[in-house]
Amino acid sequence: MILITRKPLDPGIITSSVENRVNGAVVTFLGTTRSETRGKQVLYLEYEAYEEMAEKMLTRIVEEIRQEWNIEYVAIAHRFGRLEIGEISLVAAVGSPHRGEAFSA
Repeated sequence: MILITRKPLDPGIITSSVENRVNGAVVTFLGTTRSETRGKQVLYLEYEAYEEMAEKMLTRIVEEIRQEWNIEYVAIAHRFGRLEIGEISLVAAVGSPHRGEAFSA
């Protein structure tokens, strides 16, 4: 699963896309908008995307993960547009038979 959207991301849906009976490990990473960076207050973030190019890059990342760690179940979702503090901008999920590979990927 690869998703690029302006809509809020649902980590549960993205995580469930990598769940499978052969996977003993499912690892999900959430990237969120924080209120401070380098000692300066952040009010919001505005992500822009050339969607076609972004989708190609995320596809390449998924393929690299699959090859390097021999993992079939990978999902990446990235949100663009204006994100308020605390909102999720990125969800990356991996399902693997073993936790070591899942965390490494």
